[in-house]
Amino acid sequence: MKKSRGRTGRKRRRKHLQSFGDGVNCSHKLEYIKLKKWLKDRGFEDNNLRPAQFWGTGRGLMTTKALQAGDLVISLPEKCLLTTGTVLHSCLGEYIMKWKPPVSPLIALCTFLIAEKHAGEKSLWKPYLDVLPKTYTCPVCFEHDVVSLLPEPLRKKAQEQKTTVHELYVSSKAFFSSLQPLFAENTGTIFDYSALEWAWCTINTRTIYMKHSQRECFSLEPDVYALAPYLDLLNHSPNVQVKAAFNEQTRSYEIQTNSQCKKYEEVFICYGPHDNQRLLLEYGFVAMNNPHSSVYVSSDTLLKYFPPLDKQRDAKISILKDHDFLENLTFGWDGPSWRLVTALKLLSLGADEFTYWRRTLLGDVISVRNEQQTLAITAKICHFLIEETQHVLLQISQLKRSKENLKNHLVLVEALRLEHLKILQKSAEILCDLKMATT
Repeated sequence: MKKSRGRTGRKRRRKHLQSFGDGVNCSHKLEYIKLKKWLKDRGFEDNNLRPAQFWGTGRGLMTTKALQAGDLVISLPEKCLLTTGTVLHSCLGEYIMKWKPPVSPLIALCTFLIAEKHAGEKSLWKPYLDVLPKTYTCPVCFEHDVVSLLPEPLRKKAQEQKTTVHELYVSSKAFFSSLQPLFAENTGTIFDYSALEWAWCTINTRTIYMKHSQRECFSLEPDVYALAPYLDLLNHSPNVQVKAAFNEQTRSYEIQTNSQCKKYEEVFICYGPHDNQRLLLEYGFVAMNNPHSSVYVSSDTLLKYFPPLDKQRDAKISILKDHDFLENLTFGWDGPSWRLVTALKLLSLGADEFTYWRRTLLGDVISVRNEQQTLAITAKICHFLIEETQHVLLQISQLKRSKENLKNHLVLVEALRLEHLKILQKSAEILCDLKMATT
């Protein structure tokens, strides 16, 4: 009897481990034990979520019980949240209050994170700081070689983001210097560019939206940030729905799921209906099988396929600009977007059809010739983008071999470009079927 019970016990245990899916429980790790104790001391009680390492998403949270739509996933007390209020109650508070012109809520939080990280063992927030990423994979951290491989308009946005952070650093240097009495070391070495970049990425990728009343000691930028320890381990999925907000009654930030989740599976939240370019720019990752993904067509690419001798060319471009039809032109999983096709239809209007431009913008069919030319040019643009994407993928694979230090960033750009290739190939098939149906 004993033997057989031992065998079934082993079997049951094996089955139990398999039911963890692709997640490996990490709650035994010292950093998470310390974090949970620290949170408990601040009033956080949770028995259902466990930190885990997942094959597809990396670090996340798994549930130890099945979740139904309407269930509360997590409720994090106000005492656990890191906000500008936290910063003002620290030793930085008096320096912020007397500094003119006032610093932004964002810079206040960045300064706090850098100062606490520097304090090391002495920091009250050490258990949280210890589980924060040491480095980030947002384009703001990419080297020029990697940024140049990003598709338009993501490349442009990444460059703008780099400029923003650099300007933030330059404009905050004097304020950082004013904090010298608080530190034995030179503030220039503590608050350097890489420290600010790390703090900015921490806030940009991890904060939850929480509106705070305007304070005179801060500039007029909205004060809407809160860092939420433990809760920020929840990963994004485009396929789930959640309700997330600060509950005034319980004084806690709460997340409620509108989806089901099986026992021992990863619990996801949704950051919004973002395509992968936006997810990479703002959060530093690419979501697999993202239904919102699309490939953007720049206005330069759009105009490349139209005769420069068209007498109405300038007028057409002007109309598209005035009616906001030169931005957000895309190919998606279901082919070219209505906006892209409409812009191309207008550019394809013959001299005798130009007076019908208003009808074109409303989606009317103007002529068979116009429809066929639009289809032909859409297919040309699609094939051009396929070739361009394949060329970039080749560059990425060469760089991965020669520049090991850039590998993490290159892998992300490669994932994005591979998804774009799939979308464009699907669009090419759709356009081919349409062409056959109309001839």
